[in-house]
Amino acid sequence: MLSSSLLPEPVRRLAAWCVVVLLVTGVLAIGVWLCYVFRTAVTPVLLALLGTALLGPLYRRLVRMKVHRSLAAALTCLAVLAVAGGATYVVVHALLSTGDQIVDSLKRAGRDLAAHFGAAGTSLEDVASHAKELLGKFGATAASGVITGLSVVGEVIATAVLALLLIFFFLRDSHRAAGALRSLAPRATGDTVVAIARRAFEAVEGFMRGTTFIALIDAVCITVGLLILRVPGAVGLGALVFVGAYIPYLGAFISGAVAVLVAFADRGWVIGLWAVGVVLAVQLLEGHVLQPLIQSRTVQMHPAVVMLAITAGASVAGILGMLLAVPLTAAVFGVASELRGRHAGAGGPVPGT
Repeated sequence: MLSSSLLPEPVRRLAAWCVVVLLVTGVLAIGVWLCYVFRTAVTPVLLALLGTALLGPLYRRLVRMKVHRSLAAALTCLAVLAVAGGATYVVVHALLSTGDQIVDSLKRAGRDLAAHFGAAGTSLEDVASHAKELLGKFGATAASGVITGLSVVGEVIATAVLALLLIFFFLRDSHRAAGALRSLAPRATGDTVVAIARRAFEAVEGFMRGTTFIALIDAVCITVGLLILRVPGAVGLGALVFVGAYIPYLGAFISGAVAVLVAFADRGWVIGLWAVGVVLAVQLLEGHVLQPLIQSRTVQMHPAVVMLAITAGASVAGILGMLLAVPLTAAVFGVASELRGRHAGAGGPVPGT
């Protein structure tokens, strides 16, 4: 007591907060490390949670129609297979059928940029020239993996199948989730744990539904605009926009930049400037109308927080980490919002604590 009384009260509080921050950081670091070590099991679970959040409304509607829970979950999973399979076919077919046009256009754009700006354009041309070679090497690696060990394709298929099975069980047993959490949590905190988990899941659910709807609108608008401008590979570029929309800001920027470069290379500066206008108009529509309107009831995150989350996810798990980083961050913000609301509702901290 004597040694602690020698320190001023602000210093002691600062020291206490530093200890708390260090402990939380250590726990989070260990959690991330464990997720990385057991990523083969963790990845399907996270993907299944995202799929459950996206498909929950359809399942609940089937249950309200007096469909048995197991049958409703099975029908929802079949709908996932139909929609995901159809979307994958459309995206892959569009990219394969127009890939040569896009790569050739990027090469021309690189040569034009090299003529005006030097090395920057040469780098772009090199990337476009080696795009097929890189894809071929990736395919060769996936094929040789069958002989040398677990192939990339097999791992992806196994992860997708496991995630689909987990989606079925998560949907079917979702009504038991609250009871399971209460049984695992200490008796005095059961309701709080359930409320926090529900708030986190609602944040992820809102993010997934809103992002999917916004991605679809962005892709349709940009595809229509590029078709009107007669830009080659418009459907493939629209598919690229749809996929890239699941990585907020960064994905839209990259896919939009590719569309603009293709327009400049194939249709000249006038059409290229019109393509810039189309992309900017869609981005303004997304940022000022769609985002506030569609995701107004979910957790709102500052763009800087989103970019930091994407960067951290990419450093930990590459492209998969970029896809998972933002919904997980939305869940964290949902938990923080719930705790802040409960703390304010309780009248603030108890004096003397």
